[in-house]
Amino acid sequence: MTSLQLSAKEEMVERFLDAAAQGDLTQVSMLLSHAPSLINQTGYSGWTALMLAARNGHYHVVKALLSDGCDKFSVNSSSQTAFDIAKFWGHRHISDFLGRTDDGCQRVLPGSDLNQCENYFSRETLDRLSEKRTDKVWLEARQSDPDTVYLLFSNLSPMVSSSQEDDNAGAETKLCRFRYEAVKDLLQEPATVLIFLGVEKRNKPSSSSSSSQTEEGVQEPPAWFAIGTDEDAAGLLKRCREKNCSFPKSPNRDLLKFNEEEAGVVAQARSVLAWHSRYSFCPTCGSSTKLEEGGYKRGCLNSDCRSLKGVHNTCYPRVDPVVIMLVIHPDGNQCLLGRKKIFPAGMFSCLAGFVEPGEAIEEAVRREVEEESGVKVGPVQYVSCQPWPMPSNIMIGCLAVAISTDIKVDENEIEEARWFPRQQVIDSLLRRAPPAFTVPPRQTIAHQLIRHWIGMNSNL
Repeated sequence: MTSLQLSAKEEMVERFLDAAAQGDLTQVSMLLSHAPSLINQTGYSGWTALMLAARNGHYHVVKALLSDGCDKFSVNSSSQTAFDIAKFWGHRHISDFLGRTDDGCQRVLPGSDLNQCENYFSRETLDRLSEKRTDKVWLEARQSDPDTVYLLFSNLSPMVSSSQEDDNAGAETKLCRFRYEAVKDLLQEPATVLIFLGVEKRNKPSSSSSSSQTEEGVQEPPAWFAIGTDEDAAGLLKRCREKNCSFPKSPNRDLLKFNEEEAGVVAQARSVLAWHSRYSFCPTCGSSTKLEEGGYKRGCLNSDCRSLKGVHNTCYPRVDPVVIMLVIHPDGNQCLLGRKKIFPAGMFSCLAGFVEPGEAIEEAVRREVEEESGVKVGPVQYVSCQPWPMPSNIMIGCLAVAISTDIKVDENEIEEARWFPRQQVIDSLLRRAPPAFTVPPRQTIAHQLIRHWIGMNSNL
């Protein structure tokens, strides 16, 4: 009986989809009146009735399906929406209709969750074990464990070793790792800032650390700490046995040379150390503060300070949210990029700006784009985010659709902004000579947003 019912349901879905493909509005309406759940049913390769009607140019069926609540943002197995299909087959009256949002803006953003890349600085190599930050006994025991890994920072720069003596882009940069015996004197210094970063994840053990096993079984995985110290950088370098050790001088460039595993650790450590460097005194009353909870809190030493009563965000590391957005032309085939005076010659990037208090991400995108370029933005879509330890930002990557195209640059923010055709952007990404401009390096979320936009409709 169940198999017969299933067959009957499948037959009804097939009739419904066929009626939509044939443009038979009467049959479509009749079947929906008996079974409203048919509206978003899919057939071969994930095609819906709306997609089939759009493919064959049946405007009246498309309009009726939408009025009945059909999801115009669903995608088939090729990641195509009904809008994409209508546009590809040249049914402009249908693509224009499907491309309109409720506020009348042309829809040029994808209608589904696309595969997201892993942004640089984003990989979590360590299990942060935040519940252990208040366990002083456990933390002290891990500090003296022979397998524990320590990273040394001077002026917010980590000690690194390079595989090449010259300072070119091909040099491989690795974090210098120390054991307890090599740094225990630093841990006794009052000015030392010690941050518990976490322990190595069990499913991806680090090749750098020995496997800690006992007769009873496997011990806890190695813990990692970051040390921020005022000791002279030259003196710190003498502690390292590796060759070509140094402290990076240009964070925006040199911190982009790690592999993904170490980049994520650097982002965590540098951001927290940067917070400590700025919050030596209590923001609430101005008194001195002390480090607590494995480096993830600063407690005021003034017993009468109101920050000691309840939860106050001044006591914990701050993260500054920044929106970074690729603005897409209403025609869907151009994007807006700008450049600052400090950029290398010929480089253009996405527009960006800080989120203000009490401001939604979407509104921050619209405000920043208009302030910097004079272009007004309508729909905004989140894509992905990236920690950016310069010193402690979270970059919120978005796509945004312009509803005006005239550019009027705010020269206090950027020196130039332009609309770039899709093909020019592709040529720049592929480094085809001579490119009209250059894009930021692959480690930046700006690069990934541009690549994301280029690949949105590549299946067509």
